[in-house]
Amino acid sequence: MSDAALFRPDPPCLDTLVEDGAEGPPIPLTPLTREGLETWLAERDAAGAAWVRASGFSAAVGSTCPVPGPDGTVAGVLAGLGDGTDRWAAAPLPERLPPGTYALPTETPADRATAITEAWALAGYRFDRYRSAPQEAARPALIWPAGVDRAAVRRRVAAVALVRDLVNTPASDLGPAELAGVARAMADHHGAAFHEIVGDALLPEGWPAVHAVGRGSARPPRLIDLRWGREDHPRVTLVGKGVVFDSGGLDIKPSAGMRLMKKDMGGAAHALGLAHALMDAGLPIRLRVLIPAVENMLSGSAFRPLDVLETRKGLTVEVGNTDAEGRLVLADALAEADRESPALLLDMATLTGAARVALGPDIPALLTRDDTLAADLLAAGTEADEPLWRLPLHASYRRMLDSSVADLSSTGTSPFAGAITAGLFLAEFVSPETPWAHLDLFAWAPSSRPGRPEGGAAHGLDALFRLIAGRFGGGSGVG
Repeated sequence: MSDAALFRPDPPCLDTLVEDGAEGPPIPLTPLTREGLETWLAERDAAGAAWVRASGFSAAVGSTCPVPGPDGTVAGVLAGLGDGTDRWAAAPLPERLPPGTYALPTETPADRATAITEAWALAGYRFDRYRSAPQEAARPALIWPAGVDRAAVRRRVAAVALVRDLVNTPASDLGPAELAGVARAMADHHGAAFHEIVGDALLPEGWPAVHAVGRGSARPPRLIDLRWGREDHPRVTLVGKGVVFDSGGLDIKPSAGMRLMKKDMGGAAHALGLAHALMDAGLPIRLRVLIPAVENMLSGSAFRPLDVLETRKGLTVEVGNTDAEGRLVLADALAEADRESPALLLDMATLTGAARVALGPDIPALLTRDDTLAADLLAAGTEADEPLWRLPLHASYRRMLDSSVADLSSTGTSPFAGAITAGLFLAEFVSPETPWAHLDLFAWAPSSRPGRPEGGAAHGLDALFRLIAGRFGGGSGVG
């Protein structure tokens, strides 16, 4: 698979959703919450209700119960949704149901049908690019439910699958050039403008920090720049950390810390996945995506601890640790984004271990100076069942980034508040007037759960889409 082919607006997992008219009548699939189960049982005849009770079916998440017909054949299947709040409740079903074609009742509410459809499709996600002979057993299919916005489901599934594919791809096959190839393919698909600045050309073009971080690799660094939408629409800019592999540089990581560093471009993957969803939805925005794509490696030309770097904004930065490289490349990109005074600026990055210690793998840390933006993002996360957690940009901690030789240090020397001081560093490159939020995310699932296999993971995509759609019009969710 070429790097451009990693962008798939119709990923294979969508094939588990089928049109009406499949051969033979579909098997009715009735989704029930615990509360809904009691109502359903009350409407059944005594024998039917007794059968379900005897089976022990309690509508627990992922549970199923076949319902016999008068002739002893399976007349339908009940599927448990628990309390009805888990958007992934239907994800176990494709693994637990026998092969066949299933259909939801026509009276299933659209929001519930949408959640079931998305979870069903994403449960079919596989990353088998490197398997010599992928073996896939026959899987059940779901007929597209009535009332579901198919385009919205497709764009959400495609966005999540893209993030997973990019993060899962090893750095040997996804360097800065290949990441740019994915962005170019997406731009071509959506009719967006694509531009990149490569290698030493970054210096005269004013991207010194991006160049400094990436110059130690045999694979040249680059700045990826995608623009889409009408000039008179509100400017929405996404910045994604595109460190395709992070060795730690001269402050080299131990092997355990380096093992997952193919995922250090997870912020860029999220920016591209979100960008696809926004463009596919045709939202009335002027979208810009900026991705500094680099590989942080050791060599004779690698940048060093206590080097003083120029930045695009003109501030000088003393390098506290070469393993804190993401904030350096983001600094240049944020300064460029801020120059246009966007109506909204979002950056996404796998930035600090401190955020993961505080919040674990699933919950991105949110840092912003804008209380209204924070409230809107947290509400969107709750609505999407994609929780975010706000950490304070505590102004007093800015002193931890003081340097005796430059405008600021990239890390300072304090061991405290690592996620917050990283956010404060980024804030130096964004005007206080700009509505800006920083998401420090993990982009990885350490273990498998239904619909969310171990490996590359998307965190907060639907929340971010909902925020943008809510502010600038055009819908309420990626899915």
